[in-house]
Amino acid sequence: MIERDTTIETASPPTFERLLRTVEEMHTPDGFKAELIRGKIIVSPWSKLRYVRPMRALRRQLEAHAPDGHLVETTPVLFRFPEAARAYGPDLFVADEAAFEEDGRHADAAALSLVAEFTSVSTRDADWVEKLEVYGRLVPVYLVVDMQESEITCFSDPSPHGYRSRQTVPFGKPLAVAEPFGFEFDTAAFQSTS
Repeated sequence: MIERDTTIETASPPTFERLLRTVEEMHTPDGFKAELIRGKIIVSPWSKLRYVRPMRALRRQLEAHAPDGHLVETTPVLFRFPEAARAYGPDLFVADEAAFEEDGRHADAAALSLVAEFTSVSTRDADWVEKLEVYGRLVPVYLVVDMQESEITCFSDPSPHGYRSRQTVPFGKPLAVAEPFGFEFDTAAFQSTS
């Protein structure tokens, strides 16, 4: 497969719950993930190898500042946003560990304290538009690591109309990560990937 989203269409408009069940029953190829974007099941590749170092750097720094009882992970987990009829598998997330005590295959998005998406050619539009809108109503912090523009943006202060705060810095400059983290992220590890 090439690095391009694949859309799976159905004959009649399925319900959100039906789409979630379909994603749960899917056997995506190794290296690919399925998400519900714009009411469709989208299968896209996991991040490229050159993204591993910046993801690891971000993960390490977040672990030192994560709220008590929250896990920092890059594990492929699908988070459901039923109000928006969406379900996303963020590249990196911080969530309340209690969310992972259930038997299901997708977690409640209300458990998220931070999500980070590393853009690629195939996911850039969804990361900057679709996911920004949905995350902006619920998730306290959203980091967009724009691998094409070599910059990182921190969105914070969610509201029913989206995030109220935004800060962007080029790779190599420090980024203030908002509460509940409240620290300055060193983006130096990102410079060698741009």
